[in-house]
Amino acid sequence: MNAVLAAPANPSGHVPNRRPDSIRRTSTISTHWPDGFGEPMVMRGQARDIFTDEKGAIDLIAEDEFRIRATARREILAIEVFPDRPEAQKLVGCRAGGQSRSVLAEALPDEKAAGTPLYLLLDDFAGASLVAGWAWSRWVDDWRAMARTKGTASTAGKNGNMAGICAGFRPGSTALDDQGSARQDVQSFAKVPSLVDPEDPEGWHALSEQEGVGKRRARWIDIWREDGLIQMDIGFQDSGTTPEGDHRAAIHEYRVRATADPDTLVLSSVDVDPRVLPFRECPAASPNAAIMVGTPLRELREAVLLELKGTAGCTHLNDVLRSMAEVPQLAAHLRNG
Repeated sequence: MNAVLAAPANPSGHVPNRRPDSIRRTSTISTHWPDGFGEPMVMRGQARDIFTDEKGAIDLIAEDEFRIRATARREILAIEVFPDRPEAQKLVGCRAGGQSRSVLAEALPDEKAAGTPLYLLLDDFAGASLVAGWAWSRWVDDWRAMARTKGTASTAGKNGNMAGICAGFRPGSTALDDQGSARQDVQSFAKVPSLVDPEDPEGWHALSEQEGVGKRRARWIDIWREDGLIQMDIGFQDSGTTPEGDHRAAIHEYRVRATADPDTLVLSSVDVDPRVLPFRECPAASPNAAIMVGTPLRELREAVLLELKGTAGCTHLNDVLRSMAEVPQLAAHLRNG
């Protein structure tokens, strides 16, 4: 009989030391609910690109920010972008997911082509808002029941039926209850330390302070050249505040190492390390990332959604893989490139 595996709960800790002659992109989307559970959420997105020279000094390449107010059903009520791009107002009224991403691609094509931090943030609104409500699970006994009472239960999957939408929720998974909803009683999480290395506080952009119930999606990607290849070291974490106040709890964390050919800008290798996931079936998506080897990096935003859909993928791992689409633009800033 096969052993029953537990969900992974092995956070990696601080972001690694910055390498000489490297590019680092960091991004966060921090969410809170100023009017309480079931009321609109306020999301602050921050992202920064920096170059680290051979002596460890930092040059700022780009920095963007947004503030979004959205309904519990993930519809954008208002948006501000800093520096301002008036075209972003076309997102008002969009619901997170395929709709918001298609409108984004049409409204801000120049941002997509340039691979700006803003485009990553706005594309990531869909995934960050999907997970945001989980933060309440650390503060109330049955947040899913509260959501049903408030009429704000998840609209993911088929009106909350999650069966078949990803590897973790494949039919028969222990993650699903009899109605096909995600089970709260078997959900795993991990206590996580700060992502900021106290010996290198400049390695992150300034993180928003969170008091009370708060959720944060954090990403980083390091890019450098070595052994004739573009090297990528990528981290991803969804975490929330806790009533204890002395730690954060994470529900998702991935580390990914990947390489690409510097001439063709085609993905040549990818290795996924699932560090924290909510259900024991979730890691099944990780080996499937190898399907994307041979794909031009610039095509990953669309190709991942086509190749790793349904039970072949993980919504959050897909977001990690899609973020490599901007590597060609970022790698152009490498001084040895």
